[in-house]
Amino acid sequence: MRAVGLGVFALFPFGNAEAAGTRIGFVDVQKVIVKSVAGAAAREQLEREKAAMQKEVDGRRAEIDKLREELEKKGLVLSADARREKEEAFQRRVRDLRRLTEDYQKELERKEQGLTQRILQDLTGVIERVGKERGYLLILEKRGASVIYGDAEGDLTEEVIKAYDQEKAKEKK
Repeated sequence: MRAVGLGVFALFPFGNAEAAGTRIGFVDVQKVIVKSVAGAAAREQLEREKAAMQKEVDGRRAEIDKLREELEKKGLVLSADARREKEEAFQRRVRDLRRLTEDYQKELERKEQGLTQRILQDLTGVIERVGKERGYLLILEKRGASVIYGDAEGDLTEEVIKAYDQEKAKEKK
């Protein structure tokens, strides 16, 4: 899945930093999406849909190849009208396949974005809860906030993955 930046999660009001704590952490959201159970399930779902779409495209491509071979073999013996009709049918199928491929690509991108958005919405709540429980003033998204260096103590990624997986497991029950 594509890296999607969450920006900055302001978890506490900035008015009283001493009361809220001064800890700042970061989360690699892309890693959470890749390693979490929900993220893996979303990728598997997309791969199944992609495979079904690819099967359809491959079937149509085989039909086009068969039509091309027929045109090459029998093209010289066909009348001009029959040859033109076959060539037009061939071109139509090529255009239809191109459109179908583009439509499938757009559909997969739309579904991927939808699944990613749903995961990100869930993650926001999990990250807020982890931040509050651990006393963080601010939690940044590692890639979107361009965190060049972050001490391992500030990396909450694994903790967020664990909390997110636990939350999803509770929802299934």
